[in-house]
Amino acid sequence: MKFIRNISSYFYMALFIGFATACSPDDSDAELGPAPTSEMVQFTATPSADNPNVFNFTNQTPGTMKAMWDLGNGATAVGEQVTGSYAVAGDYTIKLTIFTDGGYATNTKTIHIENTDVSMLNREDYNFLTGGAADADGKTWVVEKDYPGHMGVGPIAAATPEWWSAPANDKAAEGIYDDEMTFNLNGFAYTYNNNGDTFVNGSNAAGLGGTAQSADYTLSYTPPTDMTWSIVEENGKKYLDISKDGFIAYYTGASRYEILKLTENELYLKTTDAANAANGWWLRLVPKGYSRPVEPKPYKMEDIYDNFDEEGNVTWKKEALTLEENYDNPAPVPINTSAKVAMYVKQEGQPFEFANMFADFAYKFDLTQRHTFKIKVYVPSYNDFTTALGEDWANKNLLKQVSIKLQDGTSAQPWVNQVEIKQQVDQLDRWVELTFDFSAADVINRKDLDRIVIQVGGEGNFIPGIFFLDDFRLEE
Repeated sequence: MKFIRNISSYFYMALFIGFATACSPDDSDAELGPAPTSEMVQFTATPSADNPNVFNFTNQTPGTMKAMWDLGNGATAVGEQVTGSYAVAGDYTIKLTIFTDGGYATNTKTIHIENTDVSMLNREDYNFLTGGAADADGKTWVVEKDYPGHMGVGPIAAATPEWWSAPANDKAAEGIYDDEMTFNLNGFAYTYNNNGDTFVNGSNAAGLGGTAQSADYTLSYTPPTDMTWSIVEENGKKYLDISKDGFIAYYTGASRYEILKLTENELYLKTTDAANAANGWWLRLVPKGYSRPVEPKPYKMEDIYDNFDEEGNVTWKKEALTLEENYDNPAPVPINTSAKVAMYVKQEGQPFEFANMFADFAYKFDLTQRHTFKIKVYVPSYNDFTTALGEDWANKNLLKQVSIKLQDGTSAQPWVNQVEIKQQVDQLDRWVELTFDFSAADVINRKDLDRIVIQVGGEGNFIPGIFFLDDFRLEE
């Protein structure tokens, strides 16, 4: 088994440029030394006296300003003397890159590990992922379909999937929930059983022989055999890598996953999008057959408020919506003189026909005593309320309307049993306050509602619109 890790020469060049630009003006006048060659880069590789699976590496290249190592096992190091550990028998290619005042150069050396040291494989992350050395068949993981947020997408630099988070069982028809991913400590084997088809990101479908499309879809696909996995640590983060361009459940063109959380019963990952570098994808898995213990939410009601000037107690999420929660008030006059408001932007086209903002709460709403919500809204007249374009089942016009919906956010289809109140706005270019009273007997006695949805402009139409919101609150 040979493990070879390549570090991009661009990375080293960037470091070398950093050395050059860090010099003082006086230094820049000095004559640079000759550029080093690969043959000049020399280092020793010596097994540890205590463990033949641990090697000590020493740089022996004269004139070295900095020595950087790729240890061939997924680890990197910096220094004149470094140590590498190799639990599994096989060949490993060690790469040393040295920087001098004349440039940089790289050389490699291969070491051989005769025997696997099982004791070195007894790592917590390995054991969580594979079941450990005692589990000869490895450990099988599946997408946690019953848990909201088992898939998601957001900005690649974000900590959470800000743009979209999958409700429970949201992709039941897409062939992803029967996919099984097995990780085995024996040979670091990875097996992907997709039961014949794979759910793919439409923009990346060509990577699996499909046709690039704007929407995700399911295609027939046979995964490669003899794939392997590895866990590497870079810049303080751990990554799970799959060989042979392999992937985990949902195809985005990536084979590397940042490990956000790894426990005995949860594997939470983030990966990239080969077709859209700005996108990050999140994926949550659990061991096959495992069900997360569900603690019932308390039944109560607390204050709910957000004036978009100060910190409220509502965390808004977005579905196909552009939302700016701290936007300058377009008309700071009575009845709303506050400096900041929320700008709600519904974009043009079918992908945005259900645009809304929503918030999930840690308790089920007790509406018996408090059941009235109020919100201020500003509807600009420059919106197009006359063009008709949309679904046949819907009003195809952009509507002068605000809707508040109460839903069971834990439901696979929360809209099926939702409670909705719609209010029309008959005054444009000015702030108006709307009241939503959920006091109907069949509503206040429900004990399953824990989500608030705000939707402006209607749904099912493809017309863009800009609206402004402020002072959302639950009345006493």
